[in-house]
Amino acid sequence: MIISLAEVSVGQHLYWKIGNYDVHGQVLLTSWVVLGIIIILSLVGNQNLSIEPKGLQNFTEYITEFIGDLAKTQIGESEGASWVPFLGTIFLFIFVSNWSGALFPWKLIELPNGELAAPTNDINTTVALALLTSFAYFFAGFQKLGLNYFRRYISPVAFLLPINVLEDFTKPLSLSFRLFGNILADELVVGVLIALVPLIVPIPLMLLGLFTSAIQALVFSTLAGAYIGESLEEHH
Repeated sequence: MIISLAEVSVGQHLYWKIGNYDVHGQVLLTSWVVLGIIIILSLVGNQNLSIEPKGLQNFTEYITEFIGDLAKTQIGESEGASWVPFLGTIFLFIFVSNWSGALFPWKLIELPNGELAAPTNDINTTVALALLTSFAYFFAGFQKLGLNYFRRYISPVAFLLPINVLEDFTKPLSLSFRLFGNILADELVVGVLIALVPLIVPIPLMLLGLFTSAIQALVFSTLAGAYIGESLEEHH
């Protein structure tokens, strides 16, 4: 008996056939654009490094220090530094994705089917980011504690086992749907207002959208760090 898994899909999509799988082509396109922006800024900002940073180097060092402080706060002084690359990648991808949806005129580019939008405007992207985070904190805890990691499920008392297991399933759900819902709602509201009142009224909402987009990237990466830090705690 073949069990079919339901595909989560919202709206029309441009499908690409890769092997036996259909993937959302427009999400891959915008994701590559976002990754390209991050890579280019990183390479340009870290060329010809100077002791006294200025310009783009100063900006990249500020972002690195910001993520480093976040990792130390959520994970700890001793082990936070090793998780800076992961948290930094998550933060930058979500941040640039969200801002690309607010600033880039994606919808002006016509596709055979579907339309371009921020990668985080697709539920599959946010679920993938949430699952990566789940894998990261399972890996962190198991790497440090070994089989003792599973003691957390019966801590402080054994009858909490079902609740603790359920908590690990709800973490990726809450991460993915919070990010997806906020970004989708923001783009829909701005799009409707631009269609109805195309001049002055949408501008404050677009600025508010930029702010909330940055907050969503911070919330996601902060929670990811908190979950990793929690998995590293020893339970007796």
